Amino acid sequence: MTLTVKEYCSKIYEDTYESEKERLTTEFLKVSHSGTLSAAKENTVETAAQKEAIKTATIKGISTYNNVEVALIWKAVYETHIHRKSGIDNADIINKVIAADQSWKKSSGHAFEEMCKILGTAALQESGIEIILQRDLNTLIKAEELDNEPRDISWLKEQIKASIFDLFAIVNKENKKYCFGCIQSKTSIRDRVTRDREPSMGAMKSFFWSTCIVLDGDFLKLPKFSHMVNGGTTEHEHNGWHGMYVFSELHTGGRIYPIDLDIKNFKEHAIKASNEWLSQRQWFDYKWMATPQ
Repeated sequence: MTLTVKEYCSKIYEDTYESEKERLTTEFLKVSHSGTLSAAKENTVETAAQKEAIKTATIKGISTYNNVEVALIWKAVYETHIHRKSGIDNADIINKVIAADQSWKKSSGHAFEEMCKILGTAALQESGIEIILQRDLNTLIKAEELDNEPRDISWLKEQIKASIFDLFAIVNKENKKYCFGCIQSKTSIRDRVTRDREPSMGAMKSFFWSTCIVLDGDFLKLPKFSHMVNGGTTEHEHNGWHGMYVFSELHTGGRIYPIDLDIKNFKEHAIKASNEWLSQRQWFDYKWMATPQ
């Protein structure tokens, strides 16, 4: 019997959640030797297990149903998460749904960040480029393992402090590591696009490759949002990102590129950007484009 998208995503989510919860609980109990988990540890296990479930169900859903819009798969995972968190026969069902939705927003954003990191690093593993999380960049800086100039390091520290970018692109050359790219990962940026655009423009002004990976690009059907990416209007004269990469072929064009699990466009552009950044960084401003028109 063939499973529907919703049935498949629900099964992957539930199986992953249960196995990850069991694994983490066992690990914590081995360390604590108490036989029970504290409320704080239970919350840690819950958060980590549901994040892994969201990430795994989304990746497998996209891979299995590659003819289905990614936004619909994300919705199926979301509905599964809400159902598990809220229950169906409790008098406080409304409050539970609200709490479940808040839980989804918190966990899904981090899950999508890690999903982007996994896909990006896998695609770029032979190029000397790695996609890392903000906390990983912070670790590199503290360990003095990043070989950017002091001006770059100071600027990157400011971005970390403000939690502006979710991911960063690192290139290895002659046994030295350089951060050359700043990446925003958004499940949808309809309500935050203006706020996200400004720091992106700041990154380009500082001669970094600035991009955004988006799961649901439905908002791009509205001209004002695509103009924020591509520029060319009175209100938005310049482009807001070097490139925006969307898990959909709808509403793409200009600096808005479609991607799927192999993130081909992102991969090719990252390699071009790193080469340009290393060789001619003084020209790497907002005008740079991986695919000149």
